[in-house]
Amino acid sequence: MAETVSSNELKIIMPLLARHEGVWEGCYRHFDAAGNKTDEHLSRLICRFPDTGHPYHQTNHYRWADGRREVRDFPAGVEKGRLKWDNEFIIGWACDVALDDFRRTTMLNWTRTGEPDLYLYEMIQLSDDGQSRSRVWQWFKADRLFQRTLVDETFVTRDWQAYEGQDF
Repeated sequence: MAETVSSNELKIIMPLLARHEGVWEGCYRHFDAAGNKTDEHLSRLICRFPDTGHPYHQTNHYRWADGRREVRDFPAGVEKGRLKWDNEFIIGWACDVALDDFRRTTMLNWTRTGEPDLYLYEMIQLSDDGQSRSRVWQWFKADRLFQRTLVDETFVTRDWQAYEGQDF
């Protein structure tokens, strides 16, 4: 069951995640298990620690070269000291990796809502200066790797409020 935690309390529980607050822009590249690129698109992620509502809320904006666009919202609560999602897209968790002496690594695990045999693990590495991050997703279906996603992002601003409602 989700705990009642404020965004400021969450920043204390997960100090590395707190460093991700703001706007990030980058590129997602998807590859099949053989390493062939299957998709590529640009992204803008808005990572918030709002004063009201969920203690963490992320909105992902995607844009493809052919003009397609998609927006996905990921509000999250806290459960067992981890970020917890349970929404129309995913069910899963995220946490700072305490064993990382350099405090650069966040780990996620999630399944797609309605697809319980599909799960993935994501590792996020944040640069020491907080200006760039890279993410690796390992996708499994029926316990077999079928896809990988690589994401490279650059920090834009901590002022996520200035980007609320903007088109990407």
